[in-house]
Amino acid sequence: MELTEDIARNFARIALGHVAREYPNKLDHVMASNADAQTPRALHPCFFGSYDWHSCVHGWWTLLTLRRLYPDMPEAADITQSAEATFTTQKLAVEAAYLDRPESRGFERPYGWGWLLFLHHEASRHADCEWAARMGPLARKFATMLRGYLEVLTYPITVGTHFNTAFALVLAREWAVARDPELVDAIDSWSLRVFSDRADYRGWEPGGDEFLSPALMAALLMRRVMPQDEFRAWYRAFMPAGRMEEMFSPADVSDRSDGKIAHLDGLNLSRAWCLREISAGMGEAEGSGPMQEMGRRHLDAAMPHVAGDYMGEHWLASFALLALLAPH
Repeated sequence: MELTEDIARNFARIALGHVAREYPNKLDHVMASNADAQTPRALHPCFFGSYDWHSCVHGWWTLLTLRRLYPDMPEAADITQSAEATFTTQKLAVEAAYLDRPESRGFERPYGWGWLLFLHHEASRHADCEWAARMGPLARKFATMLRGYLEVLTYPITVGTHFNTAFALVLAREWAVARDPELVDAIDSWSLRVFSDRADYRGWEPGGDEFLSPALMAALLMRRVMPQDEFRAWYRAFMPAGRMEEMFSPADVSDRSDGKIAHLDGLNLSRAWCLREISAGMGEAEGSGPMQEMGRRHLDAAMPHVAGDYMGEHWLASFALLALLAPH
């Protein structure tokens, strides 16, 4: 399956329908007093929509990415107008000030951090607009917080939900390569320290509410950090031959109105993304063909469900876009 303009327009309409939708809303907000009891829009004037802060951030990543890839589609003008009204200096300053609260140390860590940096990276590709320049101070705050976090994070978090370390580092590293060599070094050295000796993976996947594969996310991070030949050797030890087919078949989703169970549609999409990316680092002799086919099956299982129920609709298009843009 390939990204087409029809798919792009559909994804754009979906995201435009939720990035400015304030309710329902699930806040990640620690309150120190009654004064902190505020609405999502008051707390986060840029990212108050899409059910939660991080989904709004990656909803905007979806929109800006589609605007760049299909600048002439009718929805591109709506994206531009909405982004210009959203990414103002004043509103972004409120988002940045929120991080200065002592209670915000763990706000959206690390998932939202990675997505915000990834959004800023995409914004920098839109030379006709000032979004990246305005967003820069907020991105740099998150980069500083991430460096500090890696200094104290002794062990990787390998769950398949928002706390997964590898996922956030994959996104953050792409931002850092272009603008923060110290963060690249911090990510690479940390990743090699905690993952390079991992071998013979035997985790139980999937968990009932996961949208990431702990194994494939670790592998994708190492694919980015290691030279190709070293990665191939690492992957052979990490995921012995035959284990892939045994572990990775598309997940069944029993109830898409349940926000946690609906995560499994995201698991199918994120697995497709990882399988496509990882296979690009493997030769045919290493099984890249079967990996691509496995990725196709996961993508086919989830694409019909990107829209339908708001519990999935407010975020799934971003993961579908990651998968569709991956090399294959």
